Amino acid sequence: MLPFAAVVVRGSPSDTSLISCSTATICSCTAVICVPTLSALAAAKTIVVGVTAGPHAEIMEVVKRIAEKQGMKIRIVEFNDFVQPNAALVAGDLDINSFQHKPYMDQQNEDRGYKLASAAPTITFPLTYYTRKGYKTLADLPQGARVGIPNDPTNANRALHMLEEQGLVRLNPKAGIRATVLDIIDNAKKLRIIELDSAQLPRSLEDLDAAAINASYAEPAGLTPAKDGIAQERPDGPYANILCVRAEDLSKPWVAKFVQCYHSPEVKAFVEKRFNGGMICAW
Repeated sequence: MLPFAAVVVRGSPSDTSLISCSTATICSCTAVICVPTLSALAAAKTIVVGVTAGPHAEIMEVVKRIAEKQGMKIRIVEFNDFVQPNAALVAGDLDINSFQHKPYMDQQNEDRGYKLASAAPTITFPLTYYTRKGYKTLADLPQGARVGIPNDPTNANRALHMLEEQGLVRLNPKAGIRATVLDIIDNAKKLRIIELDSAQLPRSLEDLDAAAINASYAEPAGLTPAKDGIAQERPDGPYANILCVRAEDLSKPWVAKFVQCYHSPEVKAFVEKRFNGGMICAW
């Protein structure tokens, strides 16, 4: 049998062809190397996206439809906790996830030694102040008003910073995103800040002058930010949720393409219609 030379021709990262050239009859072989375009790369790779069940999963189904129209292949994996999506991303089982805000990601990086990065903002589950007393704004609250805030550290900090933005209190600037009621250094109206479990705040609204209630507890209580809220968290604040990737992947072309699909008018329209102000787009 005559010897032969084998040349590998790659038309895409997943396709290879062997060209056999008989050395008895052929002196040389020329292979045409095809450089895949961005669309070809996107089409060849299935992007595995981790989300938590609920709103993030619902929104991602819309993103998936948009992305697939542009040649991207998307597979969605749902999780029921806030630990596994990042662990799976670091392990390489996911390419990107959507469930957390940046302070949470930063803490995970610090605590677990992860190297994760924010690719883009997604949505905000806005903390909103509500009242049953007829006040139109937080500025209308009287001296000594009873103000309920969540008793968990993250949401308590968010509620306190909202009071500061409205000019009702001043916080120790060194406290940053870890501010507690102990960091209030000025309280001109002598507001009485009452910390309660988040689930209890809607039920306690009749006994309070105002309360900061998370969207996940406001909606079941029949409260909507647009109709019943007197102050709402900014959509572009530090607690906007994000698309998270491994830091090494941040500059890859498919990431920018995926962000473009998420930040589409179709996704924004879906969020506005489906959640009725209970969550808002952060871009």
